[in-house]
Amino acid sequence: MAKEKDTGRKLIAQNKKARHDYTILDTYECGLVLMGTEVKSLRMGRASLVDGFVQIDGGEAWLHNIHVPEYVQGTWTNHSAKRKRKLLMHRAEIDKLESKSQETGHTIVPLSLYFVNGRVKAEIALAKGKKEYDKRQTLREKQDTRETNRAIAAARRRQRSA
Repeated sequence: MAKEKDTGRKLIAQNKKARHDYTILDTYECGLVLMGTEVKSLRMGRASLVDGFVQIDGGEAWLHNIHVPEYVQGTWTNHSAKRKRKLLMHRAEIDKLESKSQETGHTIVPLSLYFVNGRVKAEIALAKGKKEYDKRQTLREKQDTRETNRAIAAARRRQRSA
């Protein structure tokens, strides 16, 4: 009997620091080449993308510095926690990313890891580093929008009660 596949998108890990430190210019979804113990460890929801980055080497995209801890019940076949992992992307996408990332201030960062129909996918982004004043401006804008939304909600509550 065939095994039922998971449907939908199940988030494993997210890199919130990337959205704070970088301006996201373009995003891509790609697959990962993983070992069996890595997939089992990811199914347990354990991974960290904090220091991760993507490097294009020899026409292939590689994901560096993401931490997938060793599988607890693994044996001698267990994987290395911080090994580099190959990304599965179309040639045209890799070429486009390579040319854009060589511009000054641009980099490629992982945004999230998730399961789609039982397969691990990574969302990566072409990003440009923010200056310190840009980060403060972004935080100020978020705070202003939050305050205006609160004021609007309070005004609506007052109208309903009156």
